[in-house]
Amino acid sequence: MNIPLHDKDQKPTIAILTVNDGTRIFRGDKSNFADIVKAGHEFGAEVYVITADNVKLTENRMFGFRYNPDRRSWVRDWMPAPHVIYNRVPFRKMEMHPEVQQIIQACIRSNQVNLYNPSFFNKWSLFEWLNKSAHTRMYIPATEQLSTSFGLERLLRNYPVVYLKPVKGKAGRGIMRLERKIGKYNQPEYELSVQSNKEIVYKVHYSIDSLWKDVDELRGAKEYIMQQGITLTSYKGRAYDLRVLVQKNALGVWSVTGIGARVAGKLSITTHVPRGGSIEDPLKLLTYAFGQKEAASILKRTKRAAVVLAKQIEKSSGQQLGEMSMDLGVDTSGRIWFFEANSKPMKFDEPDIRKKSLERIIHYGVFLTKKARRR
Repeated sequence: MNIPLHDKDQKPTIAILTVNDGTRIFRGDKSNFADIVKAGHEFGAEVYVITADNVKLTENRMFGFRYNPDRRSWVRDWMPAPHVIYNRVPFRKMEMHPEVQQIIQACIRSNQVNLYNPSFFNKWSLFEWLNKSAHTRMYIPATEQLSTSFGLERLLRNYPVVYLKPVKGKAGRGIMRLERKIGKYNQPEYELSVQSNKEIVYKVHYSIDSLWKDVDELRGAKEYIMQQGITLTSYKGRAYDLRVLVQKNALGVWSVTGIGARVAGKLSITTHVPRGGSIEDPLKLLTYAFGQKEAASILKRTKRAAVVLAKQIEKSSGQQLGEMSMDLGVDTSGRIWFFEANSKPMKFDEPDIRKKSLERIIHYGVFLTKKARRR
């Protein structure tokens, strides 16, 4: 006789998937996980943390970590088998470990559990997916794989500014900026800017060969893409982009949870906060550039674009996704551009976005639970 893994009357159970590394109980942002557990309690769901080595899909109980809010500590305990697994393995290298991949693939194939956001995004794959549809192609800057000096020279001929980005990069690490200028005797010069913590290191090259040698050395063995530079609208001389959080809601439908803005630091080639960027109100920034009426219109168009982009990413990935953050830019004419998406968003610092994001994590988990029970 087969014992059902889930009682149909059991409250929705969501496990936050991570890993341990032998030095701590589990990896990941513990304060974020604690907030998700507390949100689960508020909305009637059981939420706990589980490490990949404790996932046993044939069992009706698993070892997990429940949060004790009074002691602000995590306690290892037997937990009911989850209806939903929310993948928050924090680093690509950890996620690609054979044992972790084995568990993730088993969860994807399983009829007992719903896993969503099974992997990090690859930047090159994102642009390939979005170029497949006319509805999303319009938001994509010219983007190619960085492979030869000839390809780089061609892109620099077409666009005076080009960005080089690691395919598996995070938080602006490893990004390079190239600008083609006209120097003495009407000859081209290439200025290479590299972010070093919160400062920029500049170097001028007088030939593509010299530039390529430097770029090739800086990228090492990492895969890179090269991308058309967009002239973003700015606030008091500092460029900014929009950070959009898109999540599935209680009906399992993609919806924008909130939009924030990140302003580039004075000595930064990106808007990422760890690289010196700062947080601002998007309506304030857009109103400064375009006026109040047009700023409101741009934000509406941004929301529509983000949902269309999320749908296309999920469709092309062939995976079950539940949330992603996006970096979208607005150029000086008001056109919206897509730069990046992250399948494991960092916490948004804006309180209203943060609160709503936690609610939606639980609401979508409950939706998946109900969907599984109907099935």
